[in-house]
Amino acid sequence: MANLREAQKQMTRRLLLESGLELFKTKGYAATTVDDIATAAGTTRVTFYAYFPSRGDLMKALIDEQLNEALQRVRSHEHGSTAQDLVATVVDGTPEAIKAWLRRTADNWPAIRPIIRIGRDAAVIEPELADLVERWLEEAISDIEDGLTAAGRFEPHQRHFRGVLAMAQLDFVAQNWRRADWKITHEQMLDELSVSWVDLLT
Repeated sequence: MANLREAQKQMTRRLLLESGLELFKTKGYAATTVDDIATAAGTTRVTFYAYFPSRGDLMKALIDEQLNEALQRVRSHEHGSTAQDLVATVVDGTPEAIKAWLRRTADNWPAIRPIIRIGRDAAVIEPELADLVERWLEEAISDIEDGLTAAGRFEPHQRHFRGVLAMAQLDFVAQNWRRADWKITHEQMLDELSVSWVDLLT
């Protein structure tokens, strides 16, 4: 019975997260209320608050859980979360490994892009969310730095900034790929991004 109750609680929490994400995507963060999310999840405002103290806390959970899940990031003692495959890719440093990692990441853009975009929209409205997405990006930058350190590439003071440059490129392309007219194919984009990453990281 206890296991069934726990499973129901997890399902309710998941429904709230999924309903929140869908509403944030369709209505926007500012226009979506706690009541909207609760109704869409088939529950009540009281139940919502039993799981999340605020709409902003639900947004934090979307970044912390769903975004990390989409990118296979795990908890890290060093810096919040870590994508072991990104660290391993940077250590490897071959053009083939880097392009393969970028391709896997690009395949996940439909799941990743809306969460990051909503996180940035939310940060405009709620000051406590101001650095939500940037903190997450900083964790990915730290993964690149870890990989460069493990590989013994570049001077210590260069590693973090090279990660900043690599992630800034990836974030910009990911957020603008569908709406920009860059006159290149998806494969050409991956080629160009890979060349740039190889140049930065090896």
